[in-house]
Amino acid sequence: MVTDCCSTDCSTHTQTHPRYRKVLWAALLVNTAMFAIELFGGFHAESASLLADAADFLGDAANYGLSLAVLAQGLLWRSRAALVKGTTMGVFGVFVLGRTGWGAVAGLPPEPSTMSMIAFLALAANLGMAVLLYAFRSGDANMRSVWLCSRNDAIGNLLVLLAAWGVLQTGQVWPDLVVAGLMGTLGLTAALSVVRRARQELWGISAAV
Repeated sequence: MVTDCCSTDCSTHTQTHPRYRKVLWAALLVNTAMFAIELFGGFHAESASLLADAADFLGDAANYGLSLAVLAQGLLWRSRAALVKGTTMGVFGVFVLGRTGWGAVAGLPPEPSTMSMIAFLALAANLGMAVLLYAFRSGDANMRSVWLCSRNDAIGNLLVLLAAWGVLQTGQVWPDLVVAGLMGTLGLTAALSVVRRARQELWGISAAV
């Protein structure tokens, strides 16, 4: 169990565990498929929050691929990968906030039924991934970034459902924009957490050399 680990060696063992590799492959495939679905749905429904979630899925798919690439590497390379992933998560947050601002100018409400259906599908996918990744949430910065991606996705899906309900009740665009803004902020917060931990690990490695 990851929660029983108290040393770098244990973390490394979990990092290279065959089950963890299989979970990452599953997450990569699921996120790639959901990116395509939400991208189409976001444009079809004209929903900023769905497009924001689609961008999140794309970033997560890239992050899972990067995690697989450094899976058998040492802590130095895994920490560097986490630093890159944290930076991309931050870029995602900035993109979402920018898209929210553009939506506020356009002012067109999205189509709530499409938002709801796709958000339910995405929530089911992300909850499944979150359950599989939960056991690995306490590893190094690279493993923690994977867990945070899955957790944030599930929260984001719930927010999109809330936005769809708000649009349906009010007929206005602002629920969609509020949720998109919250998702961008959540992405920035998670990015700061991953970057901070990765830098601490890199500093620790440098000090030990």
